[in-house]
Amino acid sequence: MEPTQNTSLTVFPSKHSPAKTLDRLTTSLQQHGVTVFARIEHSQLAADAGLHMPPCAVLIFGNPKAGTPVMLAAPTSAIDLPLKALAWEDAEGRSWLAINTPEYLAARHGIPTELINNLAVVTPLIEAAAS
Repeated sequence: MEPTQNTSLTVFPSKHSPAKTLDRLTTSLQQHGVTVFARIEHSQLAADAGLHMPPCAVLIFGNPKAGTPVMLAAPTSAIDLPLKALAWEDAEGRSWLAINTPEYLAARHGIPTELINNLAVVTPLIEAAAS
C-alpha cells in the first residue's frame, strides 16, 4: 500500500505491529543521531484506567541542532516540536504510522522555506520503519 497524505498528515501502512514499528523507528532515529525523548503508550494507559484500546502509541523525538533554528525563526513551532510519530492498529488489525507533514508545520507556524528540510529529514526514516 502507498502512504496517504492530506494537507496535515502522512500516513504509512506498516508491515509490523505498532510496537515493532516504533521499535524500528527508535533504532533508526538513534542510529542517525536523533534523540528519542519519550514513548507514550496510549493503549497501556487506557488499560491502566480499566479501558480497552487497540495498540496505539506516540514516539516523541528530535534533534536540537535541527529544531532550535526552526523554533528561533518561528517560536510557535515549539508547540509541535519535538516531532511525533503515531503508530496504531485499526479495527481490521492493520498497523499504521503517521506524522505531521513538514509542509503543514511550515504553513501553521510560518517556518521559513530554508528550514523545512530540518523537519523533513526524518521522513525517509519513518517510512522505512513501516516497511
